[in-house]
Amino acid sequence: MAMNAAALETPSGKAARDENFPVGSILLPARLRPHVAAFYAFARTADDVADSPALAPDDKIARLGRLAAALHGRVDGPDVAAAARMRASLDETAVSARHCLDLLDAFRQDATKLRYGGWGELMDYCLRSAAPVGRYLLDLHDEDTALYSLSDPLCNALQVLNHLQDCAADYRDLDRVYLPEPWLQDEGLGVETLAAAHCEPGLRRVFDRALDGVDGLLTEAAPLASALRRWRLATEAASIQAVARKLSALLRRRDPVAAQVRLGRATYASCIAEGVWKGLVR
Repeated sequence: MAMNAAALETPSGKAARDENFPVGSILLPARLRPHVAAFYAFARTADDVADSPALAPDDKIARLGRLAAALHGRVDGPDVAAAARMRASLDETAVSARHCLDLLDAFRQDATKLRYGGWGELMDYCLRSAAPVGRYLLDLHDEDTALYSLSDPLCNALQVLNHLQDCAADYRDLDRVYLPEPWLQDEGLGVETLAAAHCEPGLRRVFDRALDGVDGLLTEAAPLASALRRWRLATEAASIQAVARKLSALLRRRDPVAAQVRLGRATYASCIAEGVWKGLVR
């Protein structure tokens, strides 16, 4: 029996405008923006299921499985409308469904895996939860798949930044901790330190260790914008790189346990302007 739309979707209320990074912005070609919007809506629907504190793990996995079935055209109905739109978009653009399926695989992992044993384990997750976004955009713009090696580290860096921003809420609401547990143990800490009112010095060192990893990923990804053939996508990539660098620096100065750390509008706008300039003069 098909679930109704309300039963399958557990909307967070989060929209593209609430993301740290531009999603389907006017920097991209107008003809491709509807496809990017379909991809975002599909990913948001699946992510909301995985992040719902009201659903049991088995329920989350079943709902994500139904989205996968709809993506393959095996089920239909209003409850899987986002997957149906994504399927139609993939048919029109001839982009592989692999990227969407990788996202669903990562979200299924989110339903059951609450702790991470090291940076490599976290990167394996990011390769399915974040890297597919960059790969999808490259394929949609008919860019060389060899550029996955540059888009992957950028997307993985964005994912870790997002985890650091949401670390307190993820622990409080979902008992989910992406910070590698051995790093906490190195500081004599347990995950419960994320429930404190402020970040203690040992946890600050763990955050900085993660940000060192982020900065390394951003260095790997630095040539991406210059390597892209499509200048509009290059401006988007350069803007995202600028936002990521600013956010990483801000997270080193601010306490993400005390409050979510976000860039101000002026700083965000300056990053977009930087990206547009780099895209135009590359």
